[in-house]
This record gives sequence, structure tokens and C-alpha cells, in this order.
Amino acid sequence: MATVVTTARLVLRPFTDVDREPFFALSTHPDVVASLGTSPSRAESDAMVERYTAELEREGWGFWAVEVSGGAPFVGMVGLHRLPRWIPAAPAVEAGWRLHPDHWGHGYATEAAAASLRYGFGEAGLDEIVAYTTTVNTRSQAVMERLGMVRDVDADFDHPQVPVGHPLRRHVLYRVTASQVRPTVVP
Repeated sequence: MATVVTTARLVLRPFTDVDREPFFALSTHPDVVASLGTSPSRAESDAMVERYTAELEREGWGFWAVEVSGGAPFVGMVGLHRLPRWIPAAPAVEAGWRLHPDHWGHGYATEAAAASLRYGFGEAGLDEIVAYTTTVNTRSQAVMERLGMVRDVDADFDHPQVPVGHPLRRHVLYRVTASQVRPTVVP
């Protein structure tokens, strides 16, 4: 059974079929695509939800759908994910987040990511968690820094699925261990 994680304001829970449409809307929003570089088809978006669901069932953790307690039923996804072998930092577990721009600026990404890190270092027993993003995604880099993650400049990389010469090809990598994470970032 997949885990549900709660914070003061948020519920991190498994995806449901009802989340497929808002996840697709999130993943194709122009402000989100500006950092990702691509926009998935509906079939690709649904396949992502299926992979996230399978990982949650297999690991007991993964990318969770995020809802605001007593409020918005879906604001995005946040959680932990085993990196595929083709990412230069692999093998590793990443913390990741993708929230709809309507919900940016409320601290939800930091709050949910902090809860994910606590779960990863606690119940999941992980030793280290990484995060990565494009060099131009300063919003996500700020979340990483608020969490206590430290940039590993020597591990920055060119994303193998982004074409050579594309402005989003270069990625920065951050790392954190249980002793480095900031437990006080959640209200």
C-alpha cells in the first residue's frame, strides 16, 4: 500500500484517475514547459502517472500528487524518484517537484519537498538524496537551497535527452544527507 504523507497544509498522496487531467494541464502549462523544454502528449502524461503509481506501489514512496488540506484537490506533484541509469548522477534517488503556476509562491514546493526528504531519510532509510534542474530554473534552485541541499558543481551535467545547443541542456546538481537537511523549513 502506497504511503500518504501530510504536513501542516498539504497532503502528499498517490495519484488517482481524477488527477490525470490536471497533471496534463500542469505539464503543458507554458511556464512549466519553459523550465522543462518539452510538453508531453496526453498519452505521455498519463504514462508518467502510471510510472509514478507503480513506483509508489513498489517502493512505498515516489512522486506523490499534492493537495492543499481543505483546499485545492491537486496543485502538483512532489516526492522521491530513483534516477534512470541515463542520468549522470545515477544511481541515486532524487527529490523532485512540479507545481501548477497558480500555486507558486505559497511555499508548497519547499514544504512538500521537506516532508519527502524527512520520509526518505526516515522511513525509507536513504543515505543521500539529490535534485537537479536546468541552470536557468532559479526558482527550483532556491527550493533546493532552502532545504539545505548543497550544489555539487563538479557533478553538473548536460542532460542527455536535451539537444546539444539547447539553452536547457545544462543542469545543476544538488545533494543532501540526513545531517544536512533543514527540518525547520516547514511552517
